[in-house]
Amino acid sequence: MKTKTQFSPKDIEAFKPESKVGLLATVNEAGLPHLTLITTLQANGPKEVIWGQFTEGKSKENVLHNPKTGFLIMTLDKNLWRGKALWRESKKEGPEYIYFNKLPMWRYNSYFGLHTIHYMDLVETTEKTALPVAGIVLSALLTKFAKRGAKSHDDKEVMNPWTVNLLNKLDALKFLAYVAEDGFPVIIPLLQCQAADSKQVVFHPGTYTEELLAIKEGTEVAIMGLTLQMEDVLVRGKFTGFKKHQAVKLGILDIDWVYNSMPPLAGQIYPPTEIKAVEDF
Repeated sequence: MKTKTQFSPKDIEAFKPESKVGLLATVNEAGLPHLTLITTLQANGPKEVIWGQFTEGKSKENVLHNPKTGFLIMTLDKNLWRGKALWRESKKEGPEYIYFNKLPMWRYNSYFGLHTIHYMDLVETTEKTALPVAGIVLSALLTKFAKRGAKSHDDKEVMNPWTVNLLNKLDALKFLAYVAEDGFPVIIPLLQCQAADSKQVVFHPGTYTEELLAIKEGTEVAIMGLTLQMEDVLVRGKFTGFKKHQAVKLGILDIDWVYNSMPPLAGQIYPPTEIKAVEDF
């Protein structure tokens, strides 16, 4: 995978449209990966990445104590870029703040605009690459065929039926993130992954094979699933390695955490959090 240390003028132009997939991977205080959909993600020159914030969430907290981030941008023509960046600062005014809030999506939004702009220094980025659609389709079919044999046979519900259904949609976009040895989170497209049951997510490593096989057993991994209807969910768990089921090699993730990242109220779904009465108004 070829990388470079700055964006080309064509890269910068490709990132400008609002209709694209932008993902930011961060690391929480426990050293675990977190993924967030941020469609405002774009280049602000050859060596700077910027993005706008309109709601609160974990990623905005994470960058304040650990500036190491990973990013992915995928355009509507299924071309994508992946890279690393160091969060530097945030501002609530300035030319980028004005630029973002004049874009149609935010200028004509009746409820909210972008209140903060975040700035990151580019460390490295890949060249433009095409999403390997044919390989993904084949891997998705193999995963669907073999996943029945990978069920955990555990009755405990970790992912609710809505989450399982979203992850099992063959047309849903899914991405994996984990923290590499250098401390930067890495994002890998994993559209073929599916839920074997309420507790396990499995995938055939037919695309991005070298990167997926390099993930060590026991690594904490996050997976974000999202649909074209702007529904999304984030799950996290331990990678337990590769095993053959129905003669098909499957990677297995033992899920133990589920998070709703959709506005207006992002928050943890599993394990359930304690509901506290409001006593101070």
